[in-house]
Amino acid sequence: MKLSELLSQIEDTIEDKFGGKIFWITAEITDVKKYYEKRWCFLKFIDKEGAQINTEIKGVFWGSTYPAITKFERLTGQTFGNGLEINCAVRIRFNKRFGLDLEVMDIDAAYSLGKLEVEKQEVLDKLVSTYPNKIHFIDGQYMTPNKELALPTIIQRIALITAPGSDGQRDFIQELRNNPYAYSFQVNEYLTTIQGDQAAGLMLKQLKEIIAHKDQFDAIAIVRGGGSQTDFKPFDNYELAELVALCPIPILTGIGHDRNTSIVDMMAKQYKTPTKVAGFIVERAYNFDAQIQYFKERFFSGVQLLLAESKNNLKELNEQFEEVLQVLIADKKSDLTNLSRIIRNLSPESILNKGFAIVMQDENIIVDPQNLKIESKIKTILKNQIIHSTVTNKEDYEQSNDL
Repeated sequence: MKLSELLSQIEDTIEDKFGGKIFWITAEITDVKKYYEKRWCFLKFIDKEGAQINTEIKGVFWGSTYPAITKFERLTGQTFGNGLEINCAVRIRFNKRFGLDLEVMDIDAAYSLGKLEVEKQEVLDKLVSTYPNKIHFIDGQYMTPNKELALPTIIQRIALITAPGSDGQRDFIQELRNNPYAYSFQVNEYLTTIQGDQAAGLMLKQLKEIIAHKDQFDAIAIVRGGGSQTDFKPFDNYELAELVALCPIPILTGIGHDRNTSIVDMMAKQYKTPTKVAGFIVERAYNFDAQIQYFKERFFSGVQLLLAESKNNLKELNEQFEEVLQVLIADKKSDLTNLSRIIRNLSPESILNKGFAIVMQDENIIVDPQNLKIESKIKTILKNQIIHSTVTNKEDYEQSNDL
């Protein structure tokens, strides 16, 4: 018997048994090779137990069924590639030259999406059950110790976890550096792979390194650009999510776009994209700066009112100053306690009660004594009196014997 005759019998047997039949199978795919121009795709289907491959067979998409790949990628946001487990419709083919393979007719996109979601929910359930007193699901969101950490008034010292040379790294750094207020930020970069099988372990290592030097940072930023659903799989890793949830330094995440929410996002403070994380940091600094400027304006306004009202109204003016101050810091009490104390000490009454004086010339407060000339007319405001005098002599401290 010739080889061709034997293979013809095999072909006839397979056709008799399986001809015209469609089978739905679940398997992992590997060795995926796409030929876009010809609209072909060759791959292997495999079954594994752990790392051991038990079964494998060739698979193929021809031009008539190649659109199923495009549809799958559009619906799931995943690249059709190595390592995916899919559910698909196939028919069995035998060719005397190319052997046995499975021709793919369709792919069940819902199966792949559902499998990822099931795995993600298992991780979330494990986090809640392992830390029942720390991680809670409340009103549709997960509350964690890290989420509940108070942010510093100004976030200036930042530890950045991202991939080297990535869009996420570039967008974050550029947004900070090119801020319109010329604020300066200290960014220590902890660069690592953030995609692939090793990514979760590498990010975990970097996060532990940052925590070991926690006093050096105000916050941690974890950022990356957009990607497919499977690209975000490292951010659904249990060990990484666990460390993020319990991290003693506030973590801000910018991992992907609006449709992507990883478990790491849920455990920290999520701002969607790298640009939005950096924008939040800049805006927080600006808000504090604006408050300081407002307090400064109110202080000098209070001094001008003091001069206009005379000493009898000093007490009333100081009370007004206190009332304004209390209103301004009512919603910022925890962040601005020290600022409140400093501003009170700088109020007009406090300055005068401490024995200091305010010197004025032509209704302007004199800060630099170089502006005073001999024979200048000045007013010196003390606690209970205003003294009008003329400058007759000026001496430097070092030359004076009176001090």
